[in-house]
Amino acid sequence: MTSISGKTTINWAAFAAALSPVEVIDEPVLVKKRSRDFFWYSPILDRRLKTCFGDLVARPKSPAEMAHCLSLSARHRVPVTLRGGGTGNYGQSVPMEGGLIIETTAMDAILQTGPDFVRVQAGCNILKLNRALQERGRELPVFPSTQDIATIGGFISGGSAGIGTVSHGMLRDAGNILEIRVLSVGETPREVAFSGDQINMIHHAWGINGVITELTLRTVPTEDWIGCIATFDTYPACYSAGMALAASDICRKLCSTLDARIGTYFDRLKGILPQGRALLVTLIPRRQMEAFRTLIAARGGRIDLALDETARLARKLPHAFEFSYNHTTLQALKTDRKVTYLQILCPAPLDVDRIVELQAVLGDDIYMHHEFSRMGGQLVAFDLPLVRYSTDERLYAIMGLYEAHGCPASDPHSCIIEEGGMKKADYRHLAWKKRLDPLGLLNSPKSREWARVRDMTPEAIEALHQT
Repeated sequence: MTSISGKTTINWAAFAAALSPVEVIDEPVLVKKRSRDFFWYSPILDRRLKTCFGDLVARPKSPAEMAHCLSLSARHRVPVTLRGGGTGNYGQSVPMEGGLIIETTAMDAILQTGPDFVRVQAGCNILKLNRALQERGRELPVFPSTQDIATIGGFISGGSAGIGTVSHGMLRDAGNILEIRVLSVGETPREVAFSGDQINMIHHAWGINGVITELTLRTVPTEDWIGCIATFDTYPACYSAGMALAASDICRKLCSTLDARIGTYFDRLKGILPQGRALLVTLIPRRQMEAFRTLIAARGGRIDLALDETARLARKLPHAFEFSYNHTTLQALKTDRKVTYLQILCPAPLDVDRIVELQAVLGDDIYMHHEFSRMGGQLVAFDLPLVRYSTDERLYAIMGLYEAHGCPASDPHSCIIEEGGMKKADYRHLAWKKRLDPLGLLNSPKSREWARVRDMTPEAIEALHQT
């Protein structure tokens, strides 16, 4: 069996046999399919990653089988890339050095459900998890718009916000993630549990420094959610209403505002929503719908869609949250491959005048889209604008315009962790990589700094964080 990636020289047939009894996938078409995520949202990443493939896929069904995969990989110095549902946007699960892809979706058990927590294996599908919790009157405080196919371990490894962040904060905020259990990569893998402040040593590290096997997460009471879309004459009016809703006592699970032009991409809402009006997308408890109606009317808007789950299913419409976060980008890309997106922070205190100023300087190729969120206890907004792509230079010029107006940009067009949202190395992540992956087999090309610090001790690497 030859190398599919063209980047490795080991005997893959022998390696696959040695993985037994772990299920393996060696059909080149299927291996290549599992070597991709949603990096193609970015024309830059599409050029960089579309020819990167793994050589073999393993699907362990238990922590013991996962440990067997990691032990064998360490023995043969095989690069390892972890993959859940493959819904990442930055190439986190793309094997840049070839090697073994470990797909976690067969490790999907819900292990324990408590009164306000759930313990679950990393490969559990998030929709399956939320449905099981809802039977007990609970739900996850934060989950992605891609819950139908995403795994909980992939979300915790690669995500930071989602549906619920407007009420419950970022994933990293205290109390949302209670414990993360990981395996090290070595001939004798060991388990390490992270809790408290140490959670963030593993969370949002893109799977470069440990293999998540199990998570304990907070749960919150579920509601009889009504998916709502309100519309407004102008985007500033819509944004102002979003600010008011996000700051109100209404227990909204989502608060998204979208430029009217984005609505033209929502084919499944044509004939339902009026054209040419900015959109506010939200989830409101039935018990607070009257308060929501009052707020929208006071801001000059009108509610054009309000459906509970039964009515939504009867009309065969998507969830409201499928018109939020990067699902919005996906909706646009279904019909227009010339669009891409950016990730911008509008910091506290929020101000509609800043939005008006930005609209005046950004140009007609940018369609604003804000997700109101809690971050460190403060109300902020993340702009995930659609951009009509022309050149790489224009994309980075747009980021510069946002930054000049006090709105920091994270680069979603890089697959390097230090070049994206973090903008700098998290040496605590890299110190734990040295402890848990001393051979540097886990997704190492995604870190620019690893090559510089890999020969240092964990303590020396951690000291760099202080400087």
